[in-house]
Amino acid sequence: MPARTKNIRRILPFIFILLAFLFLIDAYVFTGVRAVSSVLSPYPEGVTALVYWSFSIAFLLLSLYIVAGTAQSGSGSLKVVGSLGALLYIPKLVFSLFLGAEDVYRLLRSIAVGIYKLTGSASANMIPYYLARNPVFSSVAGISAILVFLGVLFGITKGKHHFKVHKTELEFDDLPEGFDGFTITQLSDIHAGSFDNVEKIKEAVGLINEQKSDVIFFTGDLVNNKAEEMEPWVSVFSKLEAPMGKYSVLGNHDYGDYATWPSPEAKRANLLDLFKIHERIGFRLIKNGNLKLERKGERIELLGMENWGQGFSQYGDFEKTLSGTNTDAFRILLSHDPSHWEGEVREHEQHIHLTLAGHTHGMQFGFELFGFKFSPVSLRYRKWAGLYKENNRYLYVNRGFGFIGFPGRVGIWPEITVITLRKKKPAGK
Repeated sequence: MPARTKNIRRILPFIFILLAFLFLIDAYVFTGVRAVSSVLSPYPEGVTALVYWSFSIAFLLLSLYIVAGTAQSGSGSLKVVGSLGALLYIPKLVFSLFLGAEDVYRLLRSIAVGIYKLTGSASANMIPYYLARNPVFSSVAGISAILVFLGVLFGITKGKHHFKVHKTELEFDDLPEGFDGFTITQLSDIHAGSFDNVEKIKEAVGLINEQKSDVIFFTGDLVNNKAEEMEPWVSVFSKLEAPMGKYSVLGNHDYGDYATWPSPEAKRANLLDLFKIHERIGFRLIKNGNLKLERKGERIELLGMENWGQGFSQYGDFEKTLSGTNTDAFRILLSHDPSHWEGEVREHEQHIHLTLAGHTHGMQFGFELFGFKFSPVSLRYRKWAGLYKENNRYLYVNRGFGFIGFPGRVGIWPEITVITLRKKKPAGK
């Protein structure tokens, strides 16, 4: 039996569960749509129901055919389904949150009315147990969903290429003088298999080079699953420039763990191909090891660890990565998953001055306003975007360069990080 057919049979139960969940969302949202249409729509309720369910059922059937079908299910079709699904169901989820809040109120009110009636209050006889949906409340929910729809539409068409440069300076007492002013550009989570616009990626590479950093560090997830995804982009990313070199580590997606392979040998061959692609781009891939960077006659140590994540694959070996390093040296660690910093680095007896990570993408969805940021991914990762400091050790989590799953970005834009290291001056100077 072909590997593709086996894979389809394996995921079919998940597909049906997902479609059933989406159908339930549709049914729930329709209760609000019906409340609004009963007041605002000039058409009979049956027309509203026909239009609403025609779109919803057509999408669900199309999704089932493309994802589970054995033909005409190329990556282009999957991207179309993903885009349409995001446009349709992210706003519906927001709509559902409003309806859920209203239903909680209706339930609590019904309980309160029941208590009043049990106490024999005369006035309670005039209070109905049941409240129909409030069209005004459903209208507010609908307006909010429309705004989210527009945001998702922007995220799919523009937001995924809305690259932002985040700059920060970090001061250290023990930074060697020769590295005062040393600049780092960090990239993470390229996910080349999701790219669909050559010109935008070329512009982003140009923006990276405009930063004129001393080094470029890449913190994992070059591809979604397979090394071949990067082939069309090697010539683009090989144009990255940094006078002191370009260094990289692997992320959880790079190992091919989320793809189906005909044999363990094929999976291993894919990983070896990915190693070669790092070389062709000009990345020096560090796998549970370390090296020294020299500037103006002084050195710091760069450590690179394979992926280690809580709830994800753990190929990394921190003790091996530390092996042979100088405990008194200034050290920078590249480690894809920020949960590794909390799991091993933050409390480790050996001091790591700065850890660079990625992985979370900021879930590609959230907001950052007036110094406050939020994304649903914060419920999973306490350290999910930007700079953190504990125990006099820094962690910077890059928001990711590319995208995967949701084919866009809303509010959490693709990031190019630029960090400048400074030698802390003595007081009074």
